[in-house]
Amino acid sequence: MSGPRSVILAIDTTSEFGSLALAHGAEVDEIVPVRSRAGFAHLIFQEIIALLDRHGLNLGDVGGYAAASGPGSFTGVRVGLTAAKGLAEAHGKRVAPVSNLAALAYSGEGECRAPLIDARRGEIYGAVYDAALRPVVEEMAAPLPRFLEKLGNLPVTFVASDFTPFRAGISGTRFETARMVTAPRALAGAVAAVAARLFEEGRALLPEQVDANYIRRSDAELLWKET
Repeated sequence: MSGPRSVILAIDTTSEFGSLALAHGAEVDEIVPVRSRAGFAHLIFQEIIALLDRHGLNLGDVGGYAAASGPGSFTGVRVGLTAAKGLAEAHGKRVAPVSNLAALAYSGEGECRAPLIDARRGEIYGAVYDAALRPVVEEMAAPLPRFLEKLGNLPVTFVASDFTPFRAGISGTRFETARMVTAPRALAGAVAAVAARLFEEGRALLPEQVDANYIRRSDAELLWKET
């Protein structure tokens, strides 16, 4: 990217509540929710072109790409990363992969931000970041009680797009009075803002260097191990 206000196109297809965002540096111009239970491979590129058209831009004007790299739906993670990597490769640009947990933390408040994502199978994806998005507790997949033990006495603010799967597990613990911040389901705006920092710090990657942030193996692998 040529400067901190270069155009960033951010893609999140890691859950059925996908989204796109267009930003100049960390200043987000537009966020487009793109919900699809059937996946995003069949519609993501037409949504990207429509977003750029609304701002009088084409793919050649994009200075860099950002993608939510997971954790999330394994297929969804691959679709978004593949789209970002393919476009970046075609136009000689770099990609900033952004952890979904870090993007949630960006949407939170306070000095210790604990993003939560439902990982199913009785587990959550969780971590703790400080206000500068530096990891305090590393990302993990674990049952919620085990994750809460890892937090010790940290004065955390929990961040999630939906607290329904977590409220019962937090209730009755020392964290039941902790602040809870509900983040937008459309995560691409936060992905773009976090990516702007990575571009500015020279930490964006060549397309072939980008990988997914699955945290744990897929359900198919886990089930195979159990049989």
